[in-house]
Amino acid sequence: MKIMMFAHDGSLNRGCEAIVRSSTAILKERIKDAKVYLASANPETDRMIVKLDGIYDGSVLEIKKYSYDWFLSSLKVKLYQDESYALGKIHNNIIKNIKEMDVCLSIGGDNYCYGEQPGWYEIDRRVKEQGKKLVLWGCSIGEEDMSERKLEDLKLFDLILSRESLTYNMLVGKGLNNVKLCADPAFTMEKEELALPNGWQEGNTVGLNFSPLVWKRNKQSQAAVDELIRHILNKTDMTIALTPHVMINGNNDYELLKNYYEAYQDTGRVILLPDHLTAIQYKGYIARMRFFIGARTHATIAAYSNNVPTMVLGYSVKSKGIAMDIFGEEKLVLGIEEISNGERLIAKFNEMQQEEVEIRNQLKKAMPRIQKMSYSAVDYIKGLG
Repeated sequence: MKIMMFAHDGSLNRGCEAIVRSSTAILKERIKDAKVYLASANPETDRMIVKLDGIYDGSVLEIKKYSYDWFLSSLKVKLYQDESYALGKIHNNIIKNIKEMDVCLSIGGDNYCYGEQPGWYEIDRRVKEQGKKLVLWGCSIGEEDMSERKLEDLKLFDLILSRESLTYNMLVGKGLNNVKLCADPAFTMEKEELALPNGWQEGNTVGLNFSPLVWKRNKQSQAAVDELIRHILNKTDMTIALTPHVMINGNNDYELLKNYYEAYQDTGRVILLPDHLTAIQYKGYIARMRFFIGARTHATIAAYSNNVPTMVLGYSVKSKGIAMDIFGEEKLVLGIEEISNGERLIAKFNEMQQEEVEIRNQLKKAMPRIQKMSYSAVDYIKGLG
């Protein structure tokens, strides 16, 4: 079986790397003779994922002004409101590889959370036009993200694999009968343990990840996180390990976390992890933390999957759904509107401390079940025939 993953922007987002890395591993483990390829918008960032059988340049192409394609595209849009020719040219780096494949996996877990995606819709249409199997792999979509156009696109898929039950229930409620529940593949991802940095306290280090994505949506959150850091330094003896997970221009965790590091480095109890580690190396550090506080979903998945009590900062349906599937409730997940309040963050952190043993035991009990759900995604693909 030849499988191509697409809708991937590159691995400077370590969460995207985690999806590609873990998906490739479980597909090859469970499907005999599976060949897995990746179409990436930034292929150079994915070279370290060695289990892939090939990486294609999946970046968008420009239609040159006044070229034949430009005139024809303009004509079709003006006369027929038809953008499919233009989108086909723009995304030809992906489309030209469809014919070689048996299954095409749209892997951007939350691509459908950010408005309409006409480019992906066109690729999906071309996959089905060529008679290939089309799978939406490990997705999360909020009710507020849905539209008629999106729903029509989702009906094209042979299989939609939702990575948490809130999305699953919403999609089934919309009348889709091609949806199955699984868990994010990254719950199964391996880890690589590097040497611990100076100042790390074994068994007494709390990880903190914060993102520009969250800060831009709630400008007061930066000050609230600062208040939480001061609380941890003043009221506990823990070391704080600032942990970046996305290093994209304009959306760079490291740059944001560096401000906190510079403010508190003189305490000797704040560490800033480097910005060049791979997803498995970050997971290796997160696995050895006592607690984790994170805004990036895959940083929190790295913590959960190593039984580290975790508090989630201001995120969407995916974080709520993942916590719900692990704990049976939205445990220690703060919505975007809640994280402007430093006292609220401190109260949740104290709650996590008080329930440390219980939470760790809940995670130990839940993880085998969740990882089994990650693998079930592969079994559903095998069932496509």
